Amino acid sequence: MTAKTSYIFLAPGVEEVEATATVDALRRAQIDVVTVAVADDLQIKGATGQTLVADSLISDVDTGDADWLIIPGGDPGAQNLAASSAVNEKIMAHFNKHGRIASICAGPAVVLAPLGVLKGKQATCYPGLGDAINRNGGEYVEQTVVVAPELITSEGPGTTLPFAIEIIRATKGDKAAEAVASGMLVNTK
Repeated sequence: MTAKTSYIFLAPGVEEVEATATVDALRRAQIDVVTVAVADDLQIKGATGQTLVADSLISDVDTGDADWLIIPGGDPGAQNLAASSAVNEKIMAHFNKHGRIASICAGPAVVLAPLGVLKGKQATCYPGLGDAINRNGGEYVEQTVVVAPELITSEGPGTTLPFAIEIIRATKGDKAAEAVASGMLVNTK
């Protein structure tokens, strides 16, 4: 069986650490992950002004057989993702077939909660945005990373590596997750 590809969406204003560190950790675990520009250009200017170069444009990717769809945060990155009909359509198609979704920072509250993806599930997000999760039928939990069926959420830039390690754990198991965590000096205890 061939491993499925995962996709991480990068919109202008994306939180750079959340995007690059997640991709870095997943690739260390030999998880195929494609960065997707939610724009007309592969170059995306992040929240702190850094320019990231995506692998593909959203108009060129088919996420129909994706493993994970990954939604980073950032201001205004999360709002730009939420405003994209293409992103919303891909998330809902994946969610409706019980696909796995991971999101960090403002992503859970700003992108996923309004779509109903968090309804009936525990999730976390950037502190101060949890009301959006609760208002949309989810349960905000103040925790670094929350793992629920088919869903992983995390708080923000400083929790990116533990977030990525949990995606690895859910994809390839404890041994792979701990190997990457150890190699990157990430404390998972």
